[in-house]
Amino acid sequence: MGKTSAGRISILGLFAAIIILQNYVPMIGYLPVSPLNITTIHITVIIAAVVLGPGDGAIVGGIWGVVDWIRALTVTSSALGNIVMVNPLISVVPRILIGLIAGWLFAKLARPNKRLTMPLVISGIAGSLINTVLVLGGIALFFGNGSAILAAINFRALTPYILFVAGTNGIPEAIAAGILVPLIAAPLLKYTKLGQQRFKH
Repeated sequence: MGKTSAGRISILGLFAAIIILQNYVPMIGYLPVSPLNITTIHITVIIAAVVLGPGDGAIVGGIWGVVDWIRALTVTSSALGNIVMVNPLISVVPRILIGLIAGWLFAKLARPNKRLTMPLVISGIAGSLINTVLVLGGIALFFGNGSAILAAINFRALTPYILFVAGTNGIPEAIAAGILVPLIAAPLLKYTKLGQQRFKH
């Protein structure tokens, strides 16, 4: 038990370090091709969720959310991110749910001694869509009718454009997750002790 717990904590710490690097090193976690950027950090969260389980996946997702929230507060995010991501219901909660739901979904779909490719693809796409839908929903809910604090910005007029751009970004993000999660997570599940304990190959 002690070795298992130590191994899980070590891998959890490694995922946390990767998340922090992806947030602050340019072109690793965010690809600046639009006002909202294309995100790749959700793939790390999903991989953590399928390898470690939904609980630890939620922790890794929460780490991403908190770091993203801090970036928004310290004006190191994108122009729109500094406005919308200061709300933890947009920056933190969706990221926790990525790990929780993707990890739960994979645990429900995966079977020992069966190929894990399709469960990993489904979990990757689902986790990506959760991030897109909840972040967009939060923007529409909290900023769709304008912002009293930032009255100079007409969010009512801007929100449809934000939703269109982010929705367009959401498609390649989901495709990337569906491809990369199986490629990266399958060897981790096969060759790490944690993965072998969950699924006997």
